Amino acid sequence: MSDYSTHAPQSRISTGEFTLLVALMMSVVAISIDALLPALDAIRADIAMSHPNQAQLVVSALFFGMAIGQLICGPLSDATGRKKVLNGGIALFLVGTVICYFANDINSLLLGRFIQGLGVSGPYVSAISIVRDKYSGNDMARIMSLVMMIFVMVPALAPSLGQAVLWVGTWRDIFLLYVGYALLIVVWIFGRLEETLPKPHRIPMSKKGFAEGFKEVIRNVPTVCYMICMGLFFGSFIGYLNSSQQIFQDLFKTGELFTLYFGLLAIVFGAASLVNSRLVQKWGMQQLSTGAVWGIVVSSALFLVLHLAIEIQLWMFLLYAAVLFFCFGLVFGNINAMAMEPMGHVAGIAAAIIGSVSSIMSLCIGTIIGQMYNGSLIPVTAGFFIFGCISMAILTFTNTYKAKHQQ
Repeated sequence: MSDYSTHAPQSRISTGEFTLLVALMMSVVAISIDALLPALDAIRADIAMSHPNQAQLVVSALFFGMAIGQLICGPLSDATGRKKVLNGGIALFLVGTVICYFANDINSLLLGRFIQGLGVSGPYVSAISIVRDKYSGNDMARIMSLVMMIFVMVPALAPSLGQAVLWVGTWRDIFLLYVGYALLIVVWIFGRLEETLPKPHRIPMSKKGFAEGFKEVIRNVPTVCYMICMGLFFGSFIGYLNSSQQIFQDLFKTGELFTLYFGLLAIVFGAASLVNSRLVQKWGMQQLSTGAVWGIVVSSALFLVLHLAIEIQLWMFLLYAAVLFFCFGLVFGNINAMAMEPMGHVAGIAAAIIGSVSSIMSLCIGTIIGQMYNGSLIPVTAGFFIFGCISMAILTFTNTYKAKHQQ
């Protein structure tokens, strides 16, 4: 089938504005998670819980809703266009935000977070599909790297925004911040973003259409392999996210400086994405991703041995985490672009399936790692090492498979 990106409508906005808008659409997920992290202790104090680690579930609940929502939003965006799904998803996100604001028990709070997750899947899936509508190959990887660079600026700032809200209000007021962010995106989309999927290229939403799209994904061996790698990478990363507040504030006693350290590591991630956008044209997605995974595996192995030998200081963990974040910055945009590359003709459904399957995988892995937090760095570090090794094996197989079938 033809590559739809070669027929994409003429854009009314510049590449720079397009990249920024797509990044902010995807960042609804990041701000929904990271702005709330400094408030976990306040939530524990305000809402009864059976175990302190239960507060981590406000992160997992959002990812669970997002995993389910992607299966709906992907096919829906292929059938009705990207903008309708964008606007509908943000509306649902606002409903979940209101529920969270008024929640008085952990179950109500988790329900609101789940609905928020359903909502954020709209802008997240649509953003990826919109990029695939307009770009392909290394150009797509370059745009995705720039998107990821901006994308991580939000989590770099979000914890500080959440902390600032806590200085003048309560943890509930952070959800008012979410309302303002979502409304900003809605207004920008309405005024500036054109529909990138015109009616002649839409795929009617049906069981048959979804089944055919699903077959397209699972029959493509490299796409399936990259999808699994995404789940493994992001799972270990969610394990870190779930534990980050306890690691910094409980283990290393950083207090409110948690937001500073968290933000600095996010900036490292963004710097790596910028480097990737420059290098991907020269070295290609495959080579950069493989090198970055080796970096994750080797650094995690060394840090795990170090952790077993001596008492880890904050600066040691920050150095290790900076290496990890830089490597992840080289991996995320490339792996996602490589998974989507053969899927241009079913971009929405493919983005939904790839995103949903990898999200469910990462949710399970990340929740297990987070709930294993025991006051040490071993669960998180072991997670990065083990799932990095598995990913390395899968990538090696994928590279060999592609080389064989391209001959």
